[in-house]
Amino acid sequence: MSPETMTGISIQRIDSMPRDWIFVDTSAWYAIIDKNDRDYKAAVKKVCILDRPLLTSNYILDEILTLLKTRLGPSIAIPFGQKLWDQEASALVRITEEDEEKAWGMFRQYEDKGFSFTDCTSFALMERLAINTVFAFDDHFVQYGKFVIL
Repeated sequence: MSPETMTGISIQRIDSMPRDWIFVDTSAWYAIIDKNDRDYKAAVKKVCILDRPLLTSNYILDEILTLLKTRLGPSIAIPFGQKLWDQEASALVRITEEDEEKAWGMFRQYEDKGFSFTDCTSFALMERLAINTVFAFDDHFVQYGKFVIL
């Protein structure tokens, strides 16, 4: 899979094999797209060898679109957003009310960490779907300590 197209991923039912999914964080999406990002080379190497379907959340969609539009402009944000929206680049899963409640609890529990609320929603979603692998360059996943980071 090339970082330019981010297509060709077989989208399967989310509940058909949850442990085989790789959750993709904003930090990985951004590193794949911005050639000037410090993690770009590592991201390209990793994305070319990913062997499982990718999954991201609507909160990550919001975060990456805002970041791309702000830093790189709408000419980059809109086409990439369309690939996520159409589930060409990854499966797109909505954060549930229960995920939000759990995330709020995590956000309060880990007040000494730099976790954003979006980070906490990602943790909650991954735990709900029993996903144990994340493609990320965000140290918060390391700090949380419950996932394998690619």
